[in-house]
Amino acid sequence: MKNIPSKAKIKTSYESYKEYFADIINNIIENLQNNIQLSTRPTYKSRVKSFESYYKKILRLKPQEASTTESFVYITDMMGIRMICAFLEDINIAVEQIKKNFDVVEVEVKGADKKFSEFGYESTHVLIKIPESCKPQADKYADLPQITDDIVCEIQIRTILQDAWAEVEHELIYKTEFNPFDLPLRRKLASINASLTLADITFQEIRDYQTKLQQEIANRRHSFYSMADTLLDDKPTETVKDKGGSTTSFVKGTIDEMLLQAIQAHNEGELDRAAVIYSAILDALTEKDKVVNAVIRKHRGMAYFSMNKFDLAVEDFTISIECDPKAFRTYYYRGIVYSIQKLYDKAIEDFSTSLSINNFQSHTYLRRAMAYYEIQEYEKSMNDLDSAINLGMKPEEYKSLQEKLVKKFGMNM
Repeated sequence: MKNIPSKAKIKTSYESYKEYFADIINNIIENLQNNIQLSTRPTYKSRVKSFESYYKKILRLKPQEASTTESFVYITDMMGIRMICAFLEDINIAVEQIKKNFDVVEVEVKGADKKFSEFGYESTHVLIKIPESCKPQADKYADLPQITDDIVCEIQIRTILQDAWAEVEHELIYKTEFNPFDLPLRRKLASINASLTLADITFQEIRDYQTKLQQEIANRRHSFYSMADTLLDDKPTETVKDKGGSTTSFVKGTIDEMLLQAIQAHNEGELDRAAVIYSAILDALTEKDKVVNAVIRKHRGMAYFSMNKFDLAVEDFTISIECDPKAFRTYYYRGIVYSIQKLYDKAIEDFSTSLSINNFQSHTYLRRAMAYYEIQEYEKSMNDLDSAINLGMKPEEYKSLQEKLVKKFGMNM
């Protein structure tokens, strides 16, 4: 190759720049850690290209494909960072966030053109320019000849499984320049590739289901609390009626699918239909399915609560607690129903049990404070209100009780 110095001189130059590139990589990783927000925290691997790999590559390059100083040839994959994510969805999210934080030269999906029967695995590569903020302090490398052209860093974004495959593939195939001709062996490699791809897709499907389910549960819980506030504040209410949907609708699917259908129906006001689906799930369970039974009974109890069927709600919450005695939220839900039924001693007992399991519950302290107030235990009510406030409860949530206690004690708070 023309204009390339001796190997010894190239190695000397390489060694002088190695620490410089390592500093840049560390600065970029710090930037990524501060600015890339995914569903789970990604892990990072990095490397400055080894000299032997570097030297082999520059021998293959044409002069115009490399940036140079007098003795140094810079190549685009000199610096490499690998961002390892948990889920497939994180890859696209990471790419978009990198675009917002760096000047992106190129985005390429490696392996996307491979046939399903071929081994190999996808990896998304993002080539970025090095921002000034990520370059080392000038005085640290003042004697180092500057690379005149814009230098770049390659960020490879992969899932955990993609990274596992890449590591093994690198050892078995790339490093040994091995390309199997034996058909059974090629099939085995293709099978592993397909299994890993399917596993990534399955993990993402589970993640999507969890995200949707958690959102629906959050919506249903908010609805439950709103109704409880209305009833406990003695505001006029009417029996909640089903807004639609047949109670005889044909219900099918896995327990997970049916649970999501039921919670969605619940959130959409189709309470009778939600109760039917919950009941269908319970009918399919055995006595050994205590954990699932506890969850479904809790959900159906909340549906019955929304229908003002308080006795049925208490019955479901009670069975749920029997199946899972550590379910602090279920004690809390039953305590709310007891409060509405003006069974304050039972409510206080449930709230106390809930707090004995998890004492970081501001709303449970508030509900117990309200129950204590109703049975004229004002000092205990005040103590619980203080606990709720200390845990960060918003003023608008406790203001009403606070004003009542001020009047009782005849003092300013």
